[in-house]
Amino acid sequence: MGLLLSVLTSLIYYYSWALIIYILLSWFPNARESGIGQFLGRICEPYLEPFRKIIPPLGMIDISPIVAIFVLRFASSGLVQLFHWIA
Repeated sequence: MGLLLSVLTSLIYYYSWALIIYILLSWFPNARESGIGQFLGRICEPYLEPFRKIIPPLGMIDISPIVAIFVLRFASSGLVQLFHWIA
């Protein structure tokens, strides 16, 4: 049971970093068109899309990725609490 929790929290942790890197790529011209940018786009955009539909951009600033990262962090904390409650 502990191994499953460790794997799931690690996956959430690395996915959070993938989101952060994908967001930072938008600051550099043509970075999202690179191989790494396209790969990150394929794994990050499906998760970010529902947040972008709900949260409109504030001027030129898109805060939906920040909310998406917070949701991942809350999910990770909730998973840990759930596993501790079960065990």
